[in-house]
Amino acid sequence: MKKYWPLAREFFHRADMLLFSLCMISSIMGLVVIASATASYDTIRYVAVQLAALIIGIGLFVVLTVIDIDIIADKWPILVGFGIALILALVPFGQDDGTGNKSWIRFLGIGIQPSEVVKVIYIVLMAKHISYLKEYRNLDHIVSVVQLAGHFFLFFGLIVVISADLGSALIFFFVFAVMLFVAGLKIYWFVLGIAAIAAVTPFAWEHILKDYQKDRILAPYDPTIDPTGDGVKWQPNQSKIALASGQLTGTGLYNGTQTQSSALPEKQTDFIFAVIGEELGMIGCCIVLLLLVLIIVRCIYVGLKSRNTMSMLVCFGVAASMIFQTFENIGMCLGITPVVGITLPFFSYGGSSTFSMMAAMGLVSGIKFRPKPERFHRYG
Repeated sequence: MKKYWPLAREFFHRADMLLFSLCMISSIMGLVVIASATASYDTIRYVAVQLAALIIGIGLFVVLTVIDIDIIADKWPILVGFGIALILALVPFGQDDGTGNKSWIRFLGIGIQPSEVVKVIYIVLMAKHISYLKEYRNLDHIVSVVQLAGHFFLFFGLIVVISADLGSALIFFFVFAVMLFVAGLKIYWFVLGIAAIAAVTPFAWEHILKDYQKDRILAPYDPTIDPTGDGVKWQPNQSKIALASGQLTGTGLYNGTQTQSSALPEKQTDFIFAVIGEELGMIGCCIVLLLLVLIIVRCIYVGLKSRNTMSMLVCFGVAASMIFQTFENIGMCLGITPVVGITLPFFSYGGSSTFSMMAAMGLVSGIKFRPKPERFHRYG
């Protein structure tokens, strides 16, 4: 046992224990809120699954902290093949769980959401690709941009076509845009990209998006859609009632009217923030926001201090994913963004989301684990 102690001590000294602590505080708080949210039907099962996913996530955090990100990225053909295979597995095995999105694979009662796992792989692959083009080619050359666009559309298109999971696909898009911006892609490419999106949007709206997806997108901004509030607006309306009833300090765990009466739908997943608002009040919501912001800031800080472009892009990709999910999830609960089924990182119930996010944080910790080469320290 003594021979392992120096290794453990070195790990705790070099790993990003601040990031790990923030993630653990958030996850434990999430477990407590999930227990309250599911008290009316099956608390033990939900808490057990979430706890198991967290334990797996801790293991992944440790492993990915120790393994050099360059070694992982150099295996990019394997990562590409695994990511594509995981999404394609939704064709024969995918289930929609009543959401309209065929985004889950279930065996023996255990569910995996491939897009959550692939999201972490995608961040590494995109960071590897961008950094290679930036170092050995011209990032702003049209050939480089076309390659990156093809890389993005490979994963984005598979998710949209196979699972119809627009929420997850939008995370991939936001991560892609942020990583390109951080890498220094010229602004005119972003202008051209926005113009291209504007050009294809009418076609996508008419021929790709389904009616229920259109209603979800327009509902927060068009009062003529579901004026009675019994359809697509039901979920955000109940969420706003729960948030308002919590006031400053909340009603207390296991005491929320909306939460405990099951009037609040998807309360342990998409609308966990509404549960926090009702039972822990505005103070609880502010604590959650503070924790998430600190995690995001820490990822950005590690990225700015990292040893190379690829490491920096991985950190910013993880931060971008956190930013989008946090904004969209809370926006859904407030009724200001479309309901597209995105979890609140570390707080929402979801095994795939939990261990995948911990794995992503392990990548960031691993980048902090390996300091800059000495030549960089000479220049501050």
